[in-house]
Parts: sequence; C-alpha cells; structure tokens
Amino acid sequence: MQLPDNLQDKMLRRIAEKVCSNTPVSKEDAVYMLTTDDILGLGAIADYIRTRLHGDITYYGVNMNLNYTNICELRCPLCAFSCDESDEEAFVLSIDEIEEKMRSAVSSDLDEVHIVGGLNPKLKLDYFEQMLRLIKGIKPDIHIVAFTAVEYDYFAKINNISIQEVFRLLIDAGVHALPGGGAEIFSPDIRKVIAPKKISGEKWLDVMRTAHKIGLKTNATMLYNHRESIEDIADHLLRIRDLQDETGGFKTFVPLQFHKKNTQIAAKRSTTGYDDIRLYATSRIFLHNVPHLKALWMYLGDKMAQVLQKFGVDDIGATYDNEKVVHAAGAKTPDFGSESHLQRLIEDAGLVPKRTTANYGNNKVKGN
Repeated sequence: MQLPDNLQDKMLRRIAEKVCSNTPVSKEDAVYMLTTDDILGLGAIADYIRTRLHGDITYYGVNMNLNYTNICELRCPLCAFSCDESDEEAFVLSIDEIEEKMRSAVSSDLDEVHIVGGLNPKLKLDYFEQMLRLIKGIKPDIHIVAFTAVEYDYFAKINNISIQEVFRLLIDAGVHALPGGGAEIFSPDIRKVIAPKKISGEKWLDVMRTAHKIGLKTNATMLYNHRESIEDIADHLLRIRDLQDETGGFKTFVPLQFHKKNTQIAAKRSTTGYDDIRLYATSRIFLHNVPHLKALWMYLGDKMAQVLQKFGVDDIGATYDNEKVVHAAGAKTPDFGSESHLQRLIEDAGLVPKRTTANYGNNKVKGN
C-alpha cells in the first residue's frame, strides 16, 4: 500500500512523507491541513492511514441511549438538553422506568447501552450502582459505556470520595468504558463562553488519565462549529495526542458538530461540507496513536457520514435508540437508525460493515 505519488501541494507532500516514515505531524501541519484547498490530496493521506489500520471495514453498533435526567446544575450555554428542576420538561428516570426501557430495548438484540445525564445533586452513587446492576441483570453480556469525565468528577465531589473510588464502585457495578463527552474545546477562553461552569479542559484530561491508569478505555470528543478557531482545534488535537502518548487509553476520537437551536450560543458561522471533511481527515492524520475515528451519522447526516469513510473515518456510530441530546439542539436526523440502514450507509460507500461495541472486540460481522 502506497500513498499517491501525484500530490501537487508541497506541504501535503511533506506531511505524506512524515506519515510514510511514521513521524508525527506537527501542530503547524494541523493548521495547514485544516485550511488547505486540496481536499482530495488531504483525503488520500487520511484514507491511506484508515486503510492501513482497518482495511475496508467500517464499524457500527447496535445500542440505545439512556439519558437518566436532564436536571443539571451547570446549565451550560451550549446545551439545549439541560433543565432546572422546576422546569416543566425536567425529568429523572426512576429505577422502575429504567427497567422498563431496558427490557423493551433488549428485545431488539442490543449489544450496548450509552448512559449520560445532567449533574443532579439529588442523585447519589447508590442510584447509579442500582441502575448499572439492574441493566447487567437484565442482559449480563451488554456492554455499558457510562458517564462522562464531567459526571465522574461531580460524583466524587457530591459523595465526598476520591475519583478513584468512584471508578472502582461503578466498575464493580458494571461500567466497561467511558464516553468522551464534556471535552468540548479545551481553549479556556472559548470554554468560558460555551460552558463556564464545566470542569476545565485540564481537569477533563486529568479524569481521563485516571480512568486510563486503572484500565478503562475511553473515547475523546471535540465540539466544533461554534466559537472556536482553527488554532483552537489544532491545540485540542495536540492535547489528546499527548495524553494518548502517555496512557494509550483513548480508543476512539469523535468530533461532534455543534447544533445551536435552543442553545444560548451564537455561532460565528456554520461549517461547510469542506470544513467537516478537512476536520475529520486532519484528525485521522494528526492522531496517529488513536486507533479509531468516529463520525456520528446522527450529527452529520447520512450523506456526509458516507463521504467521510473515504476521508479517514472507520466508524459511523450506532443505532442510538432514544437519543435526546443532539435532537434537543435541532438535529434533523431521525432519533433512531436501524441496523440495516447503517449497513447500507457503509456498503454504498464501497466498504464492509462490521458490527461492534465500544471496545471493538468480539465483533459480530454482518450476516453472522
């Protein structure tokens, strides 16, 4: 397998040479890639890496979202999902309601549940331990991806225990991996605007460092399409790569396109399709040490999810039964995708669907 020898852009050629020699590209290279007009040349490099890592396979999952409460102390300006306790639409799922949702969902051959929610001071650790044990009792082999770094930090504070102890208790109850939410963008200046009460980027990285050191694999995310600059994106990628060099605990990087409806953020501008392609391809090239790059079809739409599979992406997300967060912010995609629909998105891009969970192990290949 070789990179194309007809790259006309001198900077991209130098970047390609680094990739071929397994030399990490620089932050300055990232800035250049995020602004290049040579989309096809950039894509050729990203696709080379993707193919080297994953061949012609694109992963997808069959899962459900469990958002246990929308009551949140932070009320971040970027969030359309959170509520105050007094709001009419505020909710907290009881354990009985969670059981009802899970028993209904597992009848559809579910592999995984993705659990996140607001920071609700009335919910202590026993609620979460009971929730997790209930889920494992209903389907013992289900893969549980639960709670963001922001939630773990909050659980430690309101229960007056160390974050290591929080991890120990919730792993014992059933957690297998962490989602990457809460990273947003690490720039302190932008963070003050979009999520002023949320833990800092440094704290987010520190929580993930702790998770990795005790053996939990995690995702990493980046929220874009709001107030960030190209330099902010490059800095975010660099911090993810640096921590991965230290711990090796990130399995997947997931850029998240910001949707502004029902939020308090006036985005500078909306990204174009070219911008999205540049960002994903640059992420694949820059994050040489993170195995997977995920493009959530539910955030981007079907067509962009297909295109990005030729620009570095090897995972288009999952069925996400009952997704609420991005749809509260105005996403126009359905809030559930069938397995056959995701398979078609992959096959129509000329690739081979492979069913998986967040650990990318014990995969179920289509038809098996």
